[in-house]
Amino acid sequence: MARLADYFVLVAFGPHPRGSGEGQGQILQRFPEKDWEDNPFPQGIELFCQPSGWQLCPERNPPTFFVAVLTDINSERHYCACLTFWEPVDPTQVSEVVCTEDATEREEDADEGGQAWLSPTAPANPGQLFAPKTLVLVSRLDHAEVFRNSLGLIYAIHVEGLNVCLENVIGNLLTCTVPLAGGSQLDSVEEGARTISLGAGDRQVIQTPLVDSLPVSRCSVALLFRQLGITNVLSLFCAALTEHKVLFLSRSYQRLADACRGLLALLFPLRYSFTYVPILPAQLLEVLSTPTPFIIGVNAAFQAETQELLDVIVADLDGGTVTVPECVHIPSLPEPLQSQTHNVLSMVLDPELELADLAFPPPTTTASSLKMQDKELRAVFLRLFAQLLQGYRWCLHIVRIHPEPVIRFHKAAFLGQRGLVEDDFLMKVLEGMAFAGFVSERGVPYRPTDLFDELVAHEVARMRADENHPQRVLRHVQELAEQLYKNENPYPAVAMHKVQRPGEASHLRRTPRPFPRLDEGTIQWIVDQAAAKMQGAPPAVKAERKTTVPSGPPMTAILERCSGPHINSARRLEVVRNCISYVFEGKMLEAKKLLPAVLRALKGRAARRCLAQELHLHVQQNRAVLDHQQFDFVVRMMNCCLQDCTSLDEHGIAAALLPLVTAFCRKLSPGVTQFAYSCVQEHVVWSTPQFWEAMFYGDVQTHIRALYLEPSDDQVSPSQEVGEAQSQDDERSALDVASEQRRLWPTLSREKQQELVQKEESTVFSQAIHYANRMSYLLLPLDSSKSRLLRERAGLGDLESASNSLVTNSMAGSVAESYDTESGFEDAETCDVAGAVVRFINRFVDKVCTESGVTSDHLKGLHVMVPDIVQMHIETLEAVHRESKRLPPIQKPKLLRPRLLPGEECVLDGLRVYLLPDGREEGVGGSGGGPALLPAEGAVFLTTYRVIFTGMPTDPLVGEQVVVRSFPVATLTKEKRISVQTPVDQLLQDGLQLRSCTFQLLKMAFDEEVGSDSAELFRKQLHKLRYPPDIRGTFAFTLGTALTSGRPARAAKDKGPSLRALSRNLVKNAKKTIGRQYVTRKKYNPPGWEHRGQPSPEDQEDEISALKPSDRMTMSSLVERACCRDYQRLGLGTLSSSLSRAKSEPFRISPVNRMYAICRSYPGLLIVPQSIQDNALQRVSRCYRQNRFPVVCWRSGRSKAVLLRSGGLHGKGVVGLFKAQNAPSPGQAQADSSSLEQEKYLQAVVSSMPRCADSSGRNTLSGFSSAHMGSHVPSPRARVTTLSNPMAASASRRTAPQGKWSSVRASGRSSGLGADVGSRLAGRDLLSTPQTNGAPPDPGFLRPQRAALYIIGDKAQLKGVRPDPLQQWELVPIEVFEARQVKASFKKLLKACVPGCPTVESSPASFLRSLEESEWLIQIHKLLQISVLVVELLDSGSSVLVSLEDGWDITTQVVSLVQLLSDPFYRTLEGFRLLVEKEWLSFGHRFSHRGAHTPAGQSSGFTPVFLQFLDCVHQVHLQFPMEFEFSQFYLKFLGYHHASRRFRTFLLDSDYERIELGLLYEEKGERKGQLACRSLWEYADRLSKKTPVFYNYTYAPEDTEVLRPYSNVSNLKVWDYYTEETLAEGPPYDWELAQGPPEPPEEERPDGGALQSRRRVVWPCYDSRPRVQPDAISRLLEELQRLETELGRPPERWKDTWDRVKAVQRLEGRPDGRGTPSSLLVSTVPHHRRSLGVYLQEGPVGSTLSLSLDSDQSSGSTTSSSRQAARRSTSTLYSQFQTAESENRSYEGTLYKKGAFMKPWKARWFVLDKTKHQLRYYDHRVDTECKGVIDLAEVEAVAPGTPTMGAPKTVDEKAFFDVKTTRRVYNFCAQDVPSAQQWVDRIQSCLSDA
Repeated sequence: MARLADYFVLVAFGPHPRGSGEGQGQILQRFPEKDWEDNPFPQGIELFCQPSGWQLCPERNPPTFFVAVLTDINSERHYCACLTFWEPVDPTQVSEVVCTEDATEREEDADEGGQAWLSPTAPANPGQLFAPKTLVLVSRLDHAEVFRNSLGLIYAIHVEGLNVCLENVIGNLLTCTVPLAGGSQLDSVEEGARTISLGAGDRQVIQTPLVDSLPVSRCSVALLFRQLGITNVLSLFCAALTEHKVLFLSRSYQRLADACRGLLALLFPLRYSFTYVPILPAQLLEVLSTPTPFIIGVNAAFQAETQELLDVIVADLDGGTVTVPECVHIPSLPEPLQSQTHNVLSMVLDPELELADLAFPPPTTTASSLKMQDKELRAVFLRLFAQLLQGYRWCLHIVRIHPEPVIRFHKAAFLGQRGLVEDDFLMKVLEGMAFAGFVSERGVPYRPTDLFDELVAHEVARMRADENHPQRVLRHVQELAEQLYKNENPYPAVAMHKVQRPGEASHLRRTPRPFPRLDEGTIQWIVDQAAAKMQGAPPAVKAERKTTVPSGPPMTAILERCSGPHINSARRLEVVRNCISYVFEGKMLEAKKLLPAVLRALKGRAARRCLAQELHLHVQQNRAVLDHQQFDFVVRMMNCCLQDCTSLDEHGIAAALLPLVTAFCRKLSPGVTQFAYSCVQEHVVWSTPQFWEAMFYGDVQTHIRALYLEPSDDQVSPSQEVGEAQSQDDERSALDVASEQRRLWPTLSREKQQELVQKEESTVFSQAIHYANRMSYLLLPLDSSKSRLLRERAGLGDLESASNSLVTNSMAGSVAESYDTESGFEDAETCDVAGAVVRFINRFVDKVCTESGVTSDHLKGLHVMVPDIVQMHIETLEAVHRESKRLPPIQKPKLLRPRLLPGEECVLDGLRVYLLPDGREEGVGGSGGGPALLPAEGAVFLTTYRVIFTGMPTDPLVGEQVVVRSFPVATLTKEKRISVQTPVDQLLQDGLQLRSCTFQLLKMAFDEEVGSDSAELFRKQLHKLRYPPDIRGTFAFTLGTALTSGRPARAAKDKGPSLRALSRNLVKNAKKTIGRQYVTRKKYNPPGWEHRGQPSPEDQEDEISALKPSDRMTMSSLVERACCRDYQRLGLGTLSSSLSRAKSEPFRISPVNRMYAICRSYPGLLIVPQSIQDNALQRVSRCYRQNRFPVVCWRSGRSKAVLLRSGGLHGKGVVGLFKAQNAPSPGQAQADSSSLEQEKYLQAVVSSMPRCADSSGRNTLSGFSSAHMGSHVPSPRARVTTLSNPMAASASRRTAPQGKWSSVRASGRSSGLGADVGSRLAGRDLLSTPQTNGAPPDPGFLRPQRAALYIIGDKAQLKGVRPDPLQQWELVPIEVFEARQVKASFKKLLKACVPGCPTVESSPASFLRSLEESEWLIQIHKLLQISVLVVELLDSGSSVLVSLEDGWDITTQVVSLVQLLSDPFYRTLEGFRLLVEKEWLSFGHRFSHRGAHTPAGQSSGFTPVFLQFLDCVHQVHLQFPMEFEFSQFYLKFLGYHHASRRFRTFLLDSDYERIELGLLYEEKGERKGQLACRSLWEYADRLSKKTPVFYNYTYAPEDTEVLRPYSNVSNLKVWDYYTEETLAEGPPYDWELAQGPPEPPEEERPDGGALQSRRRVVWPCYDSRPRVQPDAISRLLEELQRLETELGRPPERWKDTWDRVKAVQRLEGRPDGRGTPSSLLVSTVPHHRRSLGVYLQEGPVGSTLSLSLDSDQSSGSTTSSSRQAARRSTSTLYSQFQTAESENRSYEGTLYKKGAFMKPWKARWFVLDKTKHQLRYYDHRVDTECKGVIDLAEVEAVAPGTPTMGAPKTVDEKAFFDVKTTRRVYNFCAQDVPSAQQWVDRIQSCLSDA
C-alpha cells in the first residue's frame, strides 16, 4: 500500500522581502510538519503554486486547479495539485505592499517585470484588492482527478460553511492509502478499486493501473493531437526521441501539464530522462538556456522571452503550430514507417476520411470517446516502437548474470541487420539516454513483462502481414487500445464518485471570513494514529510476477527483406566458393582467373559472409599454414572484404574475420611464422573502440553461456539422454540461460552463489587478456618503426582521446597534442607506437572490466600485463619483418616507358598508379563494345611536355593491351585530390584527378608503395610546369634552349644589325614612344586615352618623313609578315610615303603602328583609308577600347565591300559621334576633337568604297514599312537596327518572311540575334519563298536601299545612341556572349564529355541533357548566325565594321568566319594558315591569357575562344565537305596544339610581346635544325609533305562560291574531337609518337602476289580507327610508297602522285576524248547535295569509295573496276622513268653540310637529280640508301654563306654557300671555291629550268 498524499500545504500571498512590487508565496501551514523519512518535503512549492508570479487582483477570479510536477534529486517525480482561490486583502497589507513599491520606484526608474499586470497599482479604495491563496497536495502518485475532488471538497466546506471539521477531512486525506499497481493485491475488486471517504459524506473510487510500467494518459494524447495535428505531433515525438529541446506554450496550465504528459506517454517503452517541467514558473525562465535537452511548459504570456532561444522547438498549443529553428534538424522516422504511421493516425483521428468519397456512405458510425481515442493513438505508437525495435533482444550481450545482470546492446549489429545503417533517426535514438535506460531496464532476461514485450516478441509477423490492409491494421490498433484502456480503468463498473461541490458563482459571494488557520495538533494526532496502525501491519511488498522475457523471432526474416542492392545471386556465391577451393587445392591459375570476379562479388554482404564461412572450414585447431601464393590470395580477399566495412562493422564481417586473421599463416623461415593479421591492419575498423567492445562482449557472452551449459559431474546419464540434453542446450540462447539462472539464484546457497560469481569474473578476466593480445596483433604495424599508424588510422590518430562514444574532433584532447609535438611523429621511435597501443588497450581494458565487474586486483594485474604483451609482440614482429623483406616481391607488372618526343625529358619517373574509369563508357567496354580496358595498372610519368599514363588492364581476361592516356601539361584545367579504392586490393588509397582541356581525364589511385610525399612532389612539379613563372619556362622555349645552349654568342663579324638586336631595338623604341606606364607587361588593359600624353612633334614628323635605316629593316621584316602578304593578294593598297601615294588606291598600308605606339595588340602594318593621315589615327584610336581603332582586314573581290574590325567604343568616343549634345564638361573639347576625327575616319571608309563615291544619302532603311522595322524603333528616320525583337509572324504561315535570319531568337541565357533580321536589315521581298532549317535565302534578296557601312556592336554599348546624321552608316546592336560565358559553357561541356565519375544514369539522354545545359552549341549557333549575316551584307556590297567587346575575342571569331565563308582562298591549307596568322596572331588574340599559360592568367582560367572558332569551322566543313582543302583532322590538330605549348606559334598575346621576346622574326632569320620545330606551321608543312593526314581528298572547290551554312542548333553536330579517345597510343596529334599502321609480315605473302587479308579486331576506343582502317586512297598511296621502297627507289611525294592520279582520272573519264571532265574532284553534284555531307570520312566508311566517281557513267563502276583503273594509272606514272640509277644523276660530288642544331659539319655525297628535281645526299659514294632529300621546288634562293662554328678550318671562306628553302636554311661548304661555284651554278640552272 502507498500513501495517497504525502503533504498538505496552505500557501498565501506575502510581500516581497527585497521590496519589489511583486509579492511572493508564503507557506502558512503544512501537514505533517515533520518530513516523512522516505519522502522529504519538496522545496520551492510556493513558486509552482503561482507560476506567473504572486500578484494582487482588482476582482475576485474563479478558483483554478492544475497539477505541477517537481522532480527531486533521485529523479522521483512529485505531483503538486494546486487549487487557488482569491480572498479580499487586509488594507494594512495592501498599504505595506504599496509603500514598498513606491520605495522601489524611487530607487529604480522602472520595474523590470511585466508591468501591466504583474505589479498591482493601489486603487482609490484599497478594499477592492484580492490576494491568491493556494491549497496544495503533494503526492508521488498521479491521481489528478482524486486530487481535484479532494481539494474541491475542502474548498466547498470552507465556502459553503458546511458543518464538517476541516482538520478531520485533511487528516483523513493524509492517512488515506491506496494499493500499489500490479501484483497479487488486485485479486479482488475491493483491493484493486479502492473506495475512500474523507468524512464529509463523500465517496471516491481510486482505480490502480494493472501494470505499473504502462503510463496513464487519460485524454492527454488525444488532446495533444487535437491541438497540434498529426504532422506536428510526429515532429515533437521525433524531437523528444532524438534529444532536442521542446517547449510548450499555452495560456492554460492544465493544458501544458496534459501536453507534456501526452508526449511522455507516446515515448513508451522509452522513458524520458532529461529535464521535465510541465509548468515552469516565471522566476525560473533562465532554465530554458540550459544546454541539455528538456520538455518544458511555459505560460504563453512569456512568449516574448522565449523568442531568443535559437535551438528550442516551440509548440504553441493554443495556436496549433510547431516552430523548428533553422539550425535544428529533426530526423524523421525511417520510411516506410513514417508514411504508415501517418496513415494509421489519420484513420484513427478522422475515420470519416475513408468514407468521404463513397457514393453511398454507410450510416454514420459513432466516433470513439475521447478516452478511447487516446488509447488508440497510443496503440499506434506502441506498434511503431515494436516495428522499430523488432529483434532487439537478439542484439543484447549478457556480460554477467550474477550477482546482478550486466547487459550491453550491440548497436552496430542491430543497425546492420535492420539495413538501417544510414538512418539518422534510429542511429540517434540508439545513442540516446532513453535507449540506454531501456536496455538496462528491459534487457534483463527474467522480470515482469508487459504489453510491449508481448507485442515486440509475438506480433511483428502479424504487423508485417497487415502492412497493406488498413482495416486489419485498424483492428489491431483497437485491440491494443482496449488493453491499454483496461489497464487504466480495470473496474469501470465501480467508478462512481460522490463529492460535494461549491455552488454556482460561489466565489463571487462575500465570504464572512478568510480560510481559517487549521489546528496542527488535531491533524498531527490523526496522522500519528494511522502511522501506529500501519506499523503493526505487515510491510507493503510489491509482489511481482517474474517470467522469462520472450525474445521473438531472430533477425533472419528481416534480413532477407532489407538487404541492399548487392544481394548476391547464388551464382556469385558459387564463384566465391570455387575460388577459395581452387586456392586451397593449389590450382592457382584457375583461382587467378576467378579473382577479379570474386573481388567484384565481395561488394555484397552475402558474398563477404560466404567468404568468412568458407575460410572457417579450412582452419583446423585454430591454425592453417599456407604457402606464399595461397597466403597472398587469402590476404587479398580479406582486405577486399574489410575495405567496405565501416568503423562500426554493422554486418559483422570484421568480427567473423577476426579469428581467421590470427589463424592463417605462412612459414617464412624456421621458427618465424607470419600471420594474416600483419597484412590486414590498414582498416579503420581495427582502431575503433566500439568494435572491440562489441566483439569482447559477444565473446564473453558465448563463454558465460558455455559456463552454465556444461553438464555437472554428478549428472551421469545414459548417452542417449546426454545427446538429447545437448541438442536442447544448443537451442537455448544466452538470454534463456541467464533467465533460468536468475530464477534459480534465490534458491542457491551462499557458497554456491559466491562460486558462480567467481567463475563469471574469471571468465571475463581471461577474455580481457585474450583481447589485449588480439588488439596488439592488429594495432602494431609489421614494421614498428613506421609511425604511419598513428597518423593515418582513424582511431589511433585520436588514440589519446578515444572514448566509449565515437571520437569527435573537438574532443581530441591536449594529451594527444602534446604527444604529437613531443614525438614529432616523423621520427617517432618504436616506443611511441608501443606507448600509443598500450594506452589504447589500457583504456579499453578499463572500460570493459569496470562495466563487467572485474575485481580491482585483477584490473591492476591486467595493466601490468599489457605493456609486456605489446613488447613481446613487437619483438616477434621484428623477426617477421626481417624475414618478410627477404621474400621475393610480388610480381607487379613491369613499368612501361612512354615514348617521348625529341627534346622531351622526364621530370618525374614513373609513379605506380591505377587508372580508374572516369565516366566515359568506352574504356570500360560500354556502348561501343569491347573489353574493360579500365581500370588499368601502370605508372604515371611527368615530362617537360606531358603527363603520361602507361599500363595494362587489371582484368587479366582483357589481354595484354598497352593502355596509354596522356595530355600536355599546359592543358591541365583542374587538379583534385580524391580518395579511391584500388581495383585490385580494394584498399582505400589517395588519388588524383587531372582534367585537361584536350578532353582527357586521368583519374588515378596511387599504389600503396607510392608514399604521400612522392604524390605531393608529383603535384608540386605538375603545378610548377603548368604555371611557369615566365613564358620562357614553357616547353616550346626550353626545347629550343636545350638544343642550342652550347652555342656561344655571335662574334662581331655581322655587318648589319641582327634581327634579334633589331627586335630589342624595336621594343625599346616602342616603350619610349608609349610612355613609362607601359613597361610592365602584366597589365592587359592599357589606361584610358585621357592619361596618355600627345606624341611628341618629333615622332609625328618621323612618321611622315623618310624612314631611318633601322626602321627600314623593321619595315622589310613587317612586309614579310602574313598580314602584308594577304593585303597584297587582296589588292588592299600599297606601302608608300605620303609624297608618292598612289591616289587611285582607296586604301593604303600604313606603318603608323610599326613601333606599336598606337595600339600594342595590333600588327605593325595596318590598312587605312588613303585619305587619312597617320597623325590623325592616334586621335581616332582613343575612341576605342584598347586603342583598337577600325582597320580593314579583307575586301570582297566581287562587290569590293570591305570588312573592318575594331574594339568596342569607349563611352567618350560615343558621345561626340552618336549621342545628342551633352552639357559641356571639362575635357569636352578634347573628346569632341577625337569624336570628330572618328566621324571623319568612318566617312573616309565610306567614301573609299567605289560605289559610294557618287551615291546620295537616300540608300537607307528608312523607307521600310513599320512591320519590318518593329514598333520599338523611335522614329521613321532612325538608323539603329536592333536584332533582338521577337519574331512577329508565326512559323506556320508560309508567306511570312522566314529567311535565313527569320528564326533567330534570343535563346538561352546568353541571348543572341533578334528575329527577321534578314527581312528588316536588308529589305527582303515579302513574297520570296521561305527556306526551312535556317537555310540561306536567295542571294539576291538584298535591295539597293541599304547603308554603305554597317557597324555591328554590343547592344549594351550602343544603348541610347542616335543615328549618323548623313545616314551613310548604320548601327546594328546585337547581344553577344562574353568570354566568361564561353569559359563557363566550356566547363560544362568538358564535364558532359568527360564526366569524371561513372554516372548513375549512363544513357545517351543524360549526355545530351548535359550537353544542352552547357549551352556550347547555342554559342556556336550564334557565331555562325552573326557571321552569315555579315557575309550577306558584304556580298550585297555593303561594308561591315565588327566592333564587339575589346576586339580580340568574339570580333576575331566573327571576322575570321566571315572571311572563311566568303573567300575560297582561306579554305586551302595555306590560306587557313594565313587567316589564323593574320586575324588571331597579328591582331592580338590573347592566347596566353585565354589559355592560362602563366600564373597571371591562372585565376582567369581556360577560355577556349579559338577552339570555339575551330568548332564553327568544323560545322561548316561538315556541311560543305568539298570546299575545304584541309581535313577535319587538321582542325583537331590545331585545337590540340593551340593549347599544348609544344610550339611557340600560339604563345603570348600579341606581335608586340613576341617581338619583345625575340620570337617574331627568328623563323626567317635564324637557322634551325630539323628536330626543334618551333613553329606549328612549319611542323604541319613537313608533316603534310610526308603524309596526306591533313588533306581532304574530296576537295573540289567552286571558286566563286560564298558559303552560307545552316546554323540552327538542330543542324549542328557535336565535334568528335570532344568525345573520341585512343587508348592504344594516347592523343594522335603528336605524329612522331603515334604508331604507324601495322604492316603484314612477309611470310603472309608466299607468292609475292596480292596481300592475303589478315583479320584483326578493332576496338572503338582503343585503336585509332583512321590509322588502323585508313580510307581507300590513303591505303593505296601507302601501298605505292611501300612498293617504291621495295624497288629501291626514293619514294615520290604523295601529293605529286595524287595530282597525277587526278590527271589520269580526267583523261580516262573521256571515252571519246570529249565530254565533261568528271572525277572525284570536279563534281557535278548539285549545290544542295554538296552541303549534305557527301564526303570521305576519316573512318572505315571511305574504304569502299570508288576513285572514278563519274555522274555521266553508268552505275556499274564498281570498286573492283576503280581499283584496276587506279592500278593502271599508277603504273603509267613510272613508265617515264628508266631503271638505270646513273642516268638520274645530273651532277654529283662531296660537300660538307652543317647538321641541325647542335650537330657538327659532315661530309656527304650529294647527287643533283634534274629529273626528280631533287638534291639527294648519301653517307658515301657507293651508298645506296638515301639519307635525305632537299626538294628543289621548295628552294627560294642560293646565296654565298659564312663559316660558322665547327666548319672545316682549311677551306676558303668563299667556298661556303647557303640554300634557303621555305622550311629552313641549309649551310654547305665545298672543298674549294671553284667547286662551290660549280654547285651554285648547277643548282641555279635546275631552278631556272623548273
